[in-house]
Amino acid sequence: MSKYQKIQIKQAVGVVGAGSFGLTIAGLLAENVEDILIYTRREESKAKMQAREGEYAQLSPKIRITTSLEEVARDCQLIFPVIPSKGFRSMMQQLGPLLNPQHFLIHATKGLDSSLAPKEGKIKPEHIKTMSQLIELESLACRVGCLSGPNLASEIQEHQPAATLIASKYTEVIKMGQAALRSSRFQVYGTHDILGAELAGALKNVVALAAGLLGGKGLGMNIWALLVTRGLSEMVHIGKAMGADVKAFLGVAGIGDLIATASSTKSRNYKAGVALAQGTPMQEIVGADGDMVEGFRTLEIINQLCQALEINSPIFEIVHRVVFKGMELERAIHFLMTYPYAVDVDFL
Repeated sequence: MSKYQKIQIKQAVGVVGAGSFGLTIAGLLAENVEDILIYTRREESKAKMQAREGEYAQLSPKIRITTSLEEVARDCQLIFPVIPSKGFRSMMQQLGPLLNPQHFLIHATKGLDSSLAPKEGKIKPEHIKTMSQLIELESLACRVGCLSGPNLASEIQEHQPAATLIASKYTEVIKMGQAALRSSRFQVYGTHDILGAELAGALKNVVALAAGLLGGKGLGMNIWALLVTRGLSEMVHIGKAMGADVKAFLGVAGIGDLIATASSTKSRNYKAGVALAQGTPMQEIVGADGDMVEGFRTLEIINQLCQALEINSPIFEIVHRVVFKGMELERAIHFLMTYPYAVDVDFL
């Protein structure tokens, strides 16, 4: 057991989603929890994981596999949903009716949902939902949190030191998450600003995508640093317009995650930007890993929001033009380099 643990978790802990980060969460849980239940939709994936074949060879013997959400809801009080934002609401519509107020849900999805927006007309802030808001909409669960921070799955799987943030309105959710995940190699911070943590985690994917565009053109660290700092400023302004606190963007879920994701070739959003800059068609990138490149989906949603609320966000706007309108990257860089910024730090 972790020496940091304050409470003992005796029940099974569930992980909904058997992708790379879902398996990473399960591996972290295995250091503190005796029984972990992973949900996957596919019977073939279940069979491979049970047999510990290929990429699943190192799965802890503490991990069980199921294709039944009913089993997860029945056996587990604490559940970590770890699936792409595109399918999150659909998953919650299946899991939600099985939950009650005694369940704890801590999701690890860094994206946004706009499925409630009208097909025509302007999008409004109330149409955009974070994953915790979807959980509350689709279930009776109220003890909800999110996990966010510089958490590149491959590095955590290699047992490299890392940290994350659990955000929730409820202290008991934070403590439960810390008890489940914290170890000598994985630090877990806590905050009550769940909206800020979720928005920081989602918005930084757009800046990481833009950083990949620069990397794909072979540009250096000066312009990368400029992009990241100005991108952070735009993240803060968009977050404030949606009701978040500035502090959320200055911790591990904001600038910490931003630095890691916008500089690592292990980041899906960064790699997608590199591929675009080097001429790979958008459809090919989406087809290969589209559900997991959250930056594309977030960029579309936030571009509509910024237009509706008249938020000044030149980086988000120009990246949208490059990604979805075919604007040449050289023109985009020239636009940003000649943009009449008034001051450096304008959000404190």
